[in-house]
Amino acid sequence: FFFFFIISTNTSVCTMKLARGNSLAQLLSLSYYLNIKSSPVVEAFVPSKLFSTMSKPATSSTCSAAASATTCSKTGNPLPNLPIPDPLLSLTPGTWAYDTMSRRLNKEILQRTYEENEEAFNSPLFAAALEKFNLLRKELDDAANTKLTHLSPVDERTDGRSPEVIAREMREWHDIMAPYIEKGDTWLSAPWLVTEFYAYRRLIEAIGYYDKSNPDTYLYDPFQVAKRAGLESSVKSAENMLEKIVSLPHTKEGVALAAAFALWGNKMDLSIWPADAENSSLDVFAKILHAADENLLHDDTDVLTDHCEKLKERGDGKIDIIVDNAGFELVTDLALADHLVASGVAQVVMFQLKSHPTFVSDALEKDLLETVEHYASLSKETYPNAHAAGLRWKEYLDSGKWVCHEDNFWVQPSPMWEMPDPLRSDIKERCDLAFVKGDANYRRLLGDRYWDYSSPFQDVVGCYFPCPVCSLRTLKAEVGCGMEKEQVERAKRLDDQWMVNGRFGVVQFGTGAV
Repeated sequence: FFFFFIISTNTSVCTMKLARGNSLAQLLSLSYYLNIKSSPVVEAFVPSKLFSTMSKPATSSTCSAAASATTCSKTGNPLPNLPIPDPLLSLTPGTWAYDTMSRRLNKEILQRTYEENEEAFNSPLFAAALEKFNLLRKELDDAANTKLTHLSPVDERTDGRSPEVIAREMREWHDIMAPYIEKGDTWLSAPWLVTEFYAYRRLIEAIGYYDKSNPDTYLYDPFQVAKRAGLESSVKSAENMLEKIVSLPHTKEGVALAAAFALWGNKMDLSIWPADAENSSLDVFAKILHAADENLLHDDTDVLTDHCEKLKERGDGKIDIIVDNAGFELVTDLALADHLVASGVAQVVMFQLKSHPTFVSDALEKDLLETVEHYASLSKETYPNAHAAGLRWKEYLDSGKWVCHEDNFWVQPSPMWEMPDPLRSDIKERCDLAFVKGDANYRRLLGDRYWDYSSPFQDVVGCYFPCPVCSLRTLKAEVGCGMEKEQVERAKRLDDQWMVNGRFGVVQFGTGAV
């Protein structure tokens, strides 16, 4: 379970035409309302000393320090309407944060990264990279006592980026880390989201990802083996789903189903899908939606599909999808974008993507393009639907209906209410709707903080986000908002791991800042 925060960035945008759909809110409503202080799950993961301050504003260096403020002192952006609570730390044994930063990140993730790249890492041209990689692992071996440091200075003569991009990113990371370095924080005492993102940026630094003087390490993706395996294994599951996507009605129900696919993926029950979908009544699709909403803890699909219907009527909708993982999840994002364009909800869809490898499976523009090419090259006889989808997707990219945009903001740990310009102003002025995919991005929306589960999504996210926003999230971390108490209690009765195992989900819609 990863906690992610987003901060600042360079800009590299990927857009794509989204067909308008109007009925996503009905299918995926996950309205959880639970008092976080009384939650046994939270009691197991939150240090008891934090309970007394959970509803108080955080005292970190971010713009959330003043509970009464309505705008961020750092960016001037709107803030959540409610007092901003404390961030998750990694100090308490037995919590997922502690296990991740004290053990799992090093012993599992970085160890697997080494094993998947062992031949390259032990080659002569990777000698310096391997030494820095091992130094990073040594720090994490003693995470409780190792103090955080700034990124190393960059040699502009060998860095493959422009001087402006380098200067901005180094300034951003300096500003992110300065408060914790000045306090003498360690890998465990600084906010979990900060240290996780920082660890992956340190990995990129160690490898020499931006060092164009070394062709072996330049733009080398240490997670490529895992991503490729995920891509190749996605096809069999996607073949059946992609057959269904092209038969969706261009109605609210169609948008709702496309969103459901993007949320649940291969957990969707397709056994009741009509053989002649194009000529079936909408009642049949309503039954499929009903089967999918059993594990929704909040469902704003109706609101979402109403919004999409208005975009469809207008005829020039611009929709963003803030992407999470590569592999099968990315294929479901492409399928959603496919339907949005085909149905007329979106004229253009822009994919917001990571600017460098991070969190193992997070998708870059190259991963999206590789996915499209892979599907287009599949056997027409063996995978007719996946092959046809790949060809459609290539046409969308070639025609400008789909656009890809990478930005450093998506690989940094600031909360989304600190989204910088020009990214924020672009989304505010251009975008009619943003789908935020995945648990990691959801945590960024919430600043990875201890919100009361019952705090309305509109007051936490919808009030500050730069455009109308729909979160499609399966729960994989102990943070949340906008969930009705009755639904939370139901989930707890059904599964004591309800917050972290991806069984339950939410579809939440916010209007965006006025």
